[in-house]
Amino acid sequence: MCKSAGSKRTVAVAILAIAAACATNPATGKRQVNLMSEAQEISAGQEADAQVKKEMGIYNDPTLQAYVSGIGMRLATVSERPTLPWHYTVVDSPVVNAFALPGGYIYVTRGILPFLNDEAQLAGVLGHETGHVTARHAAQQYTRAVGGTVGLVALGIFVPGARPFGQIAEQGLGVLFLKFSREFELQADQLGARYAARANWDPAGVPDMLATLGRLDEASGQTKGIPNWLETHPEPLARIKEIQPQVQQLSAGRTDFVRNQDAMLRAVDGLIYGDNPDQGIVRGTAFIHPPLRFRIDFPSAWDIQNSPEEVVAKAPGADVYMLLEQVEKPQGNGIENIARGAMQDAGFRIQSGSRQQINGLDAYVGVYQGQLQDLGNVTMRVAHIQHQGNIYMVAGLCAPTLFEQSDNAFLASIRTFRPLTAAEAEAVHPNRIDLYVVRPGDSWQSIAERSGGVIKPATLAVMNGAEPSSQPMAGKRIKIVTGG
Repeated sequence: MCKSAGSKRTVAVAILAIAAACATNPATGKRQVNLMSEAQEISAGQEADAQVKKEMGIYNDPTLQAYVSGIGMRLATVSERPTLPWHYTVVDSPVVNAFALPGGYIYVTRGILPFLNDEAQLAGVLGHETGHVTARHAAQQYTRAVGGTVGLVALGIFVPGARPFGQIAEQGLGVLFLKFSREFELQADQLGARYAARANWDPAGVPDMLATLGRLDEASGQTKGIPNWLETHPEPLARIKEIQPQVQQLSAGRTDFVRNQDAMLRAVDGLIYGDNPDQGIVRGTAFIHPPLRFRIDFPSAWDIQNSPEEVVAKAPGADVYMLLEQVEKPQGNGIENIARGAMQDAGFRIQSGSRQQINGLDAYVGVYQGQLQDLGNVTMRVAHIQHQGNIYMVAGLCAPTLFEQSDNAFLASIRTFRPLTAAEAEAVHPNRIDLYVVRPGDSWQSIAERSGGVIKPATLAVMNGAEPSSQPMAGKRIKIVTGG
């Protein structure tokens, strides 16, 4: 088919635009086509930063925040893009992860920090994420998906892409993560080692942290609403061999590199490990929220995921779920009108319902039917419960064919919702990182047992940079977990 002159001009303009966008990346030295300007990178990062902080929260420890930010800013200063508005933040999540957004927004979870054994390893993690930004990996993803998103992927855990009331299973999940190719991960490793060396940290911290995090099969059971490091950073052990030549080159003739293990130990001493009671805490099958003064018990052996937005529990091996969330801005007078209106607005039809008292609290309990993406038709047992001026929704949901066999479990769990006394709320404490000097005869098993089963022996070994099959060295100061 012949093209008109106008079509030819359009194609020519497009080619010129792409040519103009092609430039040498100062971090990697490679030619890249980037249709995302630096201003657009910064804007995208700012927008996603607000979502990250809403979904995950900032860990409330100004001293730790300043420590991590100080290390990050030293790395940013020696990078190829020092003028970006860099931000390094510890987010309040127990999962083991770190991630970057375009424009200079870097995050580490509090959950990863106990698994880093010195400042050089922390610099390796922060340098790696800094490298993703300086190499414009986010911008390249955007370029490959022109007309789509900015290369950011929303991840789900329980019911991907489905949310009973609008989008239920984004539960704390709507956090945006960049998923990078193996090539980009290797580039980020190399840049992380480069920045660490320039800032006077031992670049061997990069392969060391890869070795530690690569052992995390035993330690990665805590998903808590977002993916762990192994899911977002593939093949860490395989990358160790590939980064070693650059580490050797950066280390040649240098004797002044630092590791600063004591400073790192001091930084994580007292750090919350696992759930933070400020956001509610899972203890066995119970979810306890001390600030909001309530407790609910989910069915035995169900997997429970807590996030600042909601709690979701899942039956083992079945698409049967329970959800707990606070009803925002309830509309209507009386618990029955609020419940019926909320469910109707969400597109669910009521089958039956009644006013009830649940452990002294006004409630409306009903059965509803509707549709959910990925699950199709569902039947739900839903309780709306009034407590201390708030309305809480506790829902059990599954396919209609599974409802009859699941409803007893839903009802039993709903009926455990109860207020906490002031004394009960005050008695809930988080698990924390503590420092301990290994005694003769200690084993990872015996040390872990003193935590009351909070941490597995293998996880404790990995936390201290050791193989699970090894024995702790007498006289060495290590990190342990003390039960709340």
